[in-house]
Amino acid sequence: MGSPRIRTGYPSRTLSKIMRWFLKAISVMAAVQLFTAVSAFGFHPDPSLDPEPPFVICKNQQYALCAAATCFVYDGVAYCKCAILQGDSISLQLSYSNPVSEQNVCDVNRQGKTNGYMVSTFSLPENVEKGGPAAVYTCPGSADAGSGVIAPVAFGQCDGGICFKSSTGQKFPGFAGRLQDDEIICSCPISSDATPGSSDSLGYQVFGPYHPAAPKGSRCDASACASCSVADPTANGAALRVGAATGVPKFLALQLDGPPLPDINECLCTCTQATGPNGSISCTVAEDTTP
Repeated sequence: MGSPRIRTGYPSRTLSKIMRWFLKAISVMAAVQLFTAVSAFGFHPDPSLDPEPPFVICKNQQYALCAAATCFVYDGVAYCKCAILQGDSISLQLSYSNPVSEQNVCDVNRQGKTNGYMVSTFSLPENVEKGGPAAVYTCPGSADAGSGVIAPVAFGQCDGGICFKSSTGQKFPGFAGRLQDDEIICSCPISSDATPGSSDSLGYQVFGPYHPAAPKGSRCDASACASCSVADPTANGAALRVGAATGVPKFLALQLDGPPLPDINECLCTCTQATGPNGSISCTVAEDTTP
């Protein structure tokens, strides 16, 4: 997800290769969900508050931010505990026609203000900026698996997810205690290996806890990498994180806020498979790639 230098933690990746990946991905983004469409990130020399289609910026609206959410799975749907924010956010347009006009995700979210719901859109969570208590974790693909294996794809895809205000302040299965006044449950589809664009050669990314005050080498949290290998992600009661193809958060942050992109806490995970043709896969921290 003049141009700033974007630090990815992968020094061998060249800018031209990034741009080729992004241009290839852009041709299919209009037809699929945002977090399963972009297979790598690119950036425009001068992003503005009017990005090119298929994106749209919803200006000064209340919205649900699910980028760092955890989810409870029930009946094949991920129910994710998201944060309620106010301000600008970005999404695929997710347009549709009604008898009066063409509507997009911003219109749907605006209508929800007085009708008991809101929509999940994206902004970069502030707590992942360098020194904060969260990080972006990369679940490896073929290009960054090293001596390990590719992480199986399993995450909640929440762009455009509908969130009902009646859940705020209430209890919901899979989550301890009551939701806070600034929290809401959003219903999101589950992305898997079979979902087009859910990952690429650099895998996919989730958000998780980070410990900036810990000694170097101990700041990444193994629990976040463990979410790269959920054994049965569609089973009732499964716990997932919201995710996206690698680079999507940075790409969207640049489209929404423009350069310079802040330094972000970043961790790379590594996955291993137990012996046997159907051996289980487990993932843990490989390295802290924070700039």
